Amino acid sequence: MTTVILAEKPKQAASYAKAFSESTRKDGYYQVSDRILPDETFLTYGFGHLVELSKPEYYGKTGMGLENLPIFPDKFHYDVTENSSKQFYVVKDLLERADTIVVATDCDREGENIAWSIMKKAKIDTSSKEIKRLWINSLEKAVIRQGFSNLKDDRNYYKYYLEAEARKKSDWLVGMNLTELYSILLQRHGLNKILSIGRVQTPTLYMIEQRDRSIAEFKSSDYYELEIESTDLKPKFTAKLSPLQRFEDQNSLNVFKQAKGLANGVNHATVKSIENEQKATPSPMLFSLSSLQSEVNRRFKASASETLAAVQNLYEAGLLSYPRTDCNYITQAEYDYLKENIQTYGALIDGSLNFTQFEAKKRYVDGNKVQEHYAIIPTKQVASQEQYDEFSELEKKVYWLVISTTIAMFLEPYRYNETSMIFNLGQLEFVTKGKILIDQGWKKLFGIKQSDTDLPSLDIGKTVTVELREIKKQTKPPKAYTEGTLITAMKTAGKTLSDKKAQAILKDVKGIGTEATRANIISGLQKKGYLVNKKNELHVTDLGKILCRAVESSRLLTSVEMTAKWEEKLQQISKESYSQDAFLDQIKKFISELLLRVPETVENDVRLKEEAAKVAAEDAIGVCPKCHQGQVIDKGKFYGCSNYDKSGCRFSISKDLMQQSFSKEDIKKLLAGKKTSVINGLVGKKGKAFSARFFLDDNAELKLEFASKKRFSKKKK
Repeated sequence: MTTVILAEKPKQAASYAKAFSESTRKDGYYQVSDRILPDETFLTYGFGHLVELSKPEYYGKTGMGLENLPIFPDKFHYDVTENSSKQFYVVKDLLERADTIVVATDCDREGENIAWSIMKKAKIDTSSKEIKRLWINSLEKAVIRQGFSNLKDDRNYYKYYLEAEARKKSDWLVGMNLTELYSILLQRHGLNKILSIGRVQTPTLYMIEQRDRSIAEFKSSDYYELEIESTDLKPKFTAKLSPLQRFEDQNSLNVFKQAKGLANGVNHATVKSIENEQKATPSPMLFSLSSLQSEVNRRFKASASETLAAVQNLYEAGLLSYPRTDCNYITQAEYDYLKENIQTYGALIDGSLNFTQFEAKKRYVDGNKVQEHYAIIPTKQVASQEQYDEFSELEKKVYWLVISTTIAMFLEPYRYNETSMIFNLGQLEFVTKGKILIDQGWKKLFGIKQSDTDLPSLDIGKTVTVELREIKKQTKPPKAYTEGTLITAMKTAGKTLSDKKAQAILKDVKGIGTEATRANIISGLQKKGYLVNKKNELHVTDLGKILCRAVESSRLLTSVEMTAKWEEKLQQISKESYSQDAFLDQIKKFISELLLRVPETVENDVRLKEEAAKVAAEDAIGVCPKCHQGQVIDKGKFYGCSNYDKSGCRFSISKDLMQQSFSKEDIKKLLAGKKTSVINGLVGKKGKAFSARFFLDDNAELKLEFASKKRFSKKKK
């Protein structure tokens, strides 16, 4: 009897192999043995996705044109991803031989999708095989061994594949059809760009564009507040009008003061009440991926993608629990091992810490709120000094932050005394508060120092001399999104909806995107040229603004409401109360309606056409030297003629040439009939480095001229 374990990635497979008593590395797989495994067991892996949905060309759609739309495949086809063919056939051969297949990809919807997509592409007869599921939250050796000793029946998880496959197909339909639709319509007005449309990326971009617009259109205005300040007491205090009121102008403030019998300057206020209360602030909640990405961005200015990569590496090293979790809670089992190892974790952060809180609190420990995965916490395995030294700087910071936030729940709360005093002045009340530190508690971990704000010793009924002051302030524009605040906004997107049902759905599915995809969505928008990150602030580019304006009339493309409705149906698919076919038919109907309506809307939008023409003109580098009609523009992986896909002009210059790249200035020189500046570090077919200039010959073909006859090579020591 042959068992084949299918891991998602080589690193994951290597972690599994190390957990078994014996493993032999082969080409694309391991032969493993252990008392917890059947006699003949092989361990193989994908490179993430080994297969992907075929491009439109497979279905006979060649070239861009409205006549090709819609693209609605009768049956979706999958291709083996580029450079993965060899590994795919290694996996296929092993799966065909297997009597039992253990799905050991990441334990989430996408992991299930990856495994089943491979099995279906390989045409594995799964009905004749036993399919088991490894479901663990850590790549720690002990956890791996426990997981393989208690494999689950994959029938309980196959529903996740059905949901993920429906999501993938629907995203393909929306992306392929609407990207082509909007790109073609704008190309008619000179914008030779691919305008990528996506179910999640488009409303995300629109959120940022709306924030940018609010900031740009914001006009600051003055307003006034009233407060009193003591004149002869120590320490001094300032008290604000209660309830707090804003006055739009000086006149409304004067009318208010006159009605209340107040005048600026020296007044006498009476102490109405004094309340002393001891307060305590608990440590922060444990991290989900989104909250970790937000906090790392706030503290260290790292991008969401960088944070995900760092926490993924720490997970694969067996040091942190599963990263792509949307949960902030752990179960009693995790709490118990954290408590058992608390001194070891504490020694990594601060050897002087005094842990006293050993009763599990619902704020952190609640098994009812843990579904697929628990919060991101350290594993029982602690990084050695050698491991720690090999971490990147960001990995060190993430590891410190996760451990500190985890062990904080075993420390005393931050405690302080708060004194509230209410003063009567005329018919009004003014309130002030003071804080005196009792115990810094968990805040010591993060170096947070709270300064005392003491108040003078007074008795109820005491009259004090105060100065009534008018404080002039200005309204402030909303803040630009950072990657951290955008991640949070995506997770809480449902709060912006007026539709209570849609709001409830998005709250249930935790916003738009998933923990696993939000970082890629943000980085993807930047790579496509729709977003820029300036000093940790995200702003929409001119190209991004054009895309937002183009889709603005299609509310379901800009509002998170579409995601809410789709997520509801996707959830029903995994609950087997709704079918994939019915869902995809709904998507096709939505696309068909847009194909009928959008062309006229775009054609009638004069401002949109003007903005497209403006961006097109700015993007043009020069006249095409081959057809002498089109403009040479940036087409992504290469610079090419704007008529490249239209009149058959094939002029192009690759951005990546012999391991170096051309700048726009180099391209301008070439189009002007000049030679480029010397480009160093070019690598020939034999691997030798050299320097050269480039020029275009009379046929607009790229030629090179060696900068010197001597080629560069490594110096001998």
